[in-house]
Amino acid sequence: MDGSPHPVLDAPYESMDAAEAAAQSWCSGQGRDLSIQQRGIGLEVQTSCGAWRTIRYPQACLRDGGEPSSVL
Repeated sequence: MDGSPHPVLDAPYESMDAAEAAAQSWCSGQGRDLSIQQRGIGLEVQTSCGAWRTIRYPQACLRDGGEPSSVL
């Protein structure tokens, strides 16, 4: 969330879905016990001019414990 590269997930992915799946898996596993500030991840894309833009925050990474909430 501070704009720094993620120590595990900072890599190119084939698609936004693949990047989001990797982030949610990390948040529910290895990152589960970290604070929300430490667990916050933004998915970024590189524009044609080379700038980076955050376009989405995986919801599982913004919840306590990294667990998805159930919807009834």
